[in-house]
Amino acid sequence: MNFWWPGQTVSPRLAVTLLAVILGMTACSEAEEQAIETSDFNVLAQQAQGYVQAVPGKKLEFPRDHGAHPGYRIEWWYVTANLEDDDGQQYGAQWTLFRFQTRPNHEAAEANAWQSAQLFMGHFAITTPGDHRAWQRYARGGLHGDIAQAGVRAEPFAAWLDDWTLHSSEDAWLPLEVSASAGDDAISLKLHATGPLILQGEGGFSQKHPEGGGSYYYSQPFLEATGSLTSNGEVIEVSGVAWIDREWSSQFLQADQSGWDWFSIHLDSGEKLMLFRLRSSEGTGAAGDFRHGVLLAPDGTRLELDPNEIHMEPLEHEPVAERQLPLRWRIDLPEIGREMEVDALYADQWMDLDYPYWEGVINVTGANPGSRGRGYLEMTGY
Repeated sequence: MNFWWPGQTVSPRLAVTLLAVILGMTACSEAEEQAIETSDFNVLAQQAQGYVQAVPGKKLEFPRDHGAHPGYRIEWWYVTANLEDDDGQQYGAQWTLFRFQTRPNHEAAEANAWQSAQLFMGHFAITTPGDHRAWQRYARGGLHGDIAQAGVRAEPFAAWLDDWTLHSSEDAWLPLEVSASAGDDAISLKLHATGPLILQGEGGFSQKHPEGGGSYYYSQPFLEATGSLTSNGEVIEVSGVAWIDREWSSQFLQADQSGWDWFSIHLDSGEKLMLFRLRSSEGTGAAGDFRHGVLLAPDGTRLELDPNEIHMEPLEHEPVAERQLPLRWRIDLPEIGREMEVDALYADQWMDLDYPYWEGVINVTGANPGSRGRGYLEMTGY
């Protein structure tokens, strides 16, 4: 597989070398290239000395916090959409902009865009009933001539990398428009709010480890989506539901954590359910796993779940990308009387990119009220 770089296509090894240089490495040996290629999202557990840290008690403010947060090492604007065509066929769309800060003292070099410490990476993916395709792009922040290749503006909101864009279509934060294209594939969606913005965790601080540490995290899970997908040149009119996640931090994982399983579920009851499990590096199901869950009523009322009552059990693994991945799950939430089974729409929804992970459409079934729906599952560190 080849990777897109502004103006050209490059091989995986060259892409890794370029990424290493951009991230501030003065040289990159073959051993270092191999380490990067196999690191997956282990970069999220690297020590973040000198960067601003996410801590409890900080009040989020809008529209300011829709924008970028230089000083924090990692940040993302994340859109997933569960869609259907007129015949009820299911589709999925993902659009993500990541911002990485490559060194703690970013201000000294910001006057020169070519030395900007802000690196942006875009991901875009389409899932159809029998296929999944994903693409990536890179760019530095700042003005290059009169062109800003990548950046984020808080008001009126816009996030972009070249022509991959997420932006407000009116003066307010919502509605939003999201678009991206790669060859014969594209998405063009408009997102309308049907409920409020949600501060995750404790007032927007989301703990990620039993001993503390975490990120600032808010979501816009109450969204209707309308527009089109273009798959292999065929334009498909679609509609459905969407979910936006916003997070920023300087260290998402601790050294004893290997990755996460994250569910965002649109329940047929009109409720939204977000669950995640940060896996201990001692092994899946270890006592050190950190669980979190929240049930959102249609009016946005939050019910944070007791982590001891969140049971997430893989039922079936399938081979994907030379890995055994859990693509069928049982979720038991006795605190709220929900028993669910989760199945992937399509097994190979693997994001075969420089930082590979599984992200895709899921269907949720169950006999109890409020136990059916659809959503997205993200799995990293496998």
